[in-house]
Formats: sequence, structure tokens, C-alpha cells
Amino acid sequence: MKNNIFKKLLLGLAIVYLPLQSMAWGTEGHRITGLIAESYLTPKARAAVNAILGDTSIAIASNWADFIKSDPAYNYLYNWHFIDLDKTYAYPELQLYLKQDTAVDAYTKLNFLVTQLKDRSLPKDKKLLYLRMLIHIVEDVHQPLHTGHTADKGGNDIKVTWLNNPSNLHSVWDSGLIEFQQLSYTEYAKTINHTTATQVNEWQKAPISQWLFESNQIAEKLYSEVKSGDSLNPFKYNYIHIDVVNRQLLKAGVRLAGMLNAIFS
Repeated sequence: MKNNIFKKLLLGLAIVYLPLQSMAWGTEGHRITGLIAESYLTPKARAAVNAILGDTSIAIASNWADFIKSDPAYNYLYNWHFIDLDKTYAYPELQLYLKQDTAVDAYTKLNFLVTQLKDRSLPKDKKLLYLRMLIHIVEDVHQPLHTGHTADKGGNDIKVTWLNNPSNLHSVWDSGLIEFQQLSYTEYAKTINHTTATQVNEWQKAPISQWLFESNQIAEKLYSEVKSGDSLNPFKYNYIHIDVVNRQLLKAGVRLAGMLNAIFS
């Protein structure tokens, strides 16, 4: 009897733990980018998004795709959250790779979601599912390690010490650096949401391949700096990388809004 209870407890812990392995930005990071995106929507896109999400904001809806990982019925969505890029790509080389990409990954599924959401006859339940996923995946691919290596599960297997606690490189970028700022998601979004018209135009014009290229370039730099077993000095690591974190969060929000504006134009 005791053995059965122990096994059930271990299984429950595994179910809770495993979905966290591939979260990007963590709960707060996704809400930051969602809130930023809301500030760049056109009136028409805002109305369309509100019609689908109802009383739920983009900021809150942005975490749905991680929360439902605890439901086995949604296991098929797991690979939608990332794309494995196992080396540093020159941009033309990455464009060629993506042109030939037929895998189930963030790139192919983002393109699928855009096409589907442009279909005005799409059933309401599909619109809700696809919009939630699109919001989340746009944000995911701006977390550099969601374009990381297959062998280490996007940095999850690179074990580090963070604030004197065991962690991993992926987790530090998901939530460690963001939580280190000790701001609410609304405070954080307000702090970093400062753009020029030129920036907004350039970021929103960039294709998905450019987003992935930028993330891949950052990811490869992160890999070169850390090896498994390292103890990271949070103050030094924050000083070196927080500007990159903030820029990626901001780009994700601006680009998400641009994508939604185009879909619901």
C-alpha cells in the first residue's frame, strides 16, 4: 500500500516537473510580452482579439500553452514551443534550412497558425486554441534557448547554481533573470516598453526567420560562456545579460502585435 502511494506521488511530481522543462520566459516573462503587445494593437486587431479571448487579456492568455502541459490531451503541442538549431547559422544558411523545414516545430507551426487565423470561417474553438498558441510561441522563440541544442534540451541539461540553488541555463533565462529584477509584470512592462517608430517598423517588418536568427546568435553566445556545473554570480550575470533579456522581451511584444495586426487587418 505504501509503495503504491509512493509511486503515485513520484508520478505526480514527474507530471508537474516535466512541463516546466520547456517553459520560456516563465509566467512573468510571458505576461510582460503580452502586456507590451496589447499597447501596439490596432483598434481592429484589438476588437478581433477581444472577440476571441473574451474577458482574458493577451498578457494572461499568454501562459495558457504552458499551463495545459499538465493535461496529456495536449501532449501533441509540445514540439510547437521551440526549434532545435544545433549550431551557429549565417542568415542565408538559416533561411535555406527553414525553407526545407517540415518538422513539427515553432517555425512550421507559427506559419500554420497565421494561415489558420486568417480564415474567417474557422470554428470558434479553433480560433481560441490557435490564438493562444500563436501568442505563446511568438514569445517563446524570443527566449534564445528555445532555438538551442537538441543534445542539452535547450540548456535544460546544463546544470548551474543560481542564487545558491541548483538550476539550469534554460531556467535562468526563463525566469531567473526576470525575477531577479523584483518587479511585477506590469511594472516590468512599463519599465522597458520604450520604442521609437523606426524600431517598431523594423521589428515588425522582420520575418520569422529573422527572429530565429537573432535568438540563435544569442543562444550560441550563451553556450560559449557557461558549462555544466558552473556557479553563476547573479549580479555579474545580470549586469552582462539583462539588456539582452529586456530587448528580447520588448521585441517579442512588438512583433506579436505586428503579427496580430496583419492577421486581423
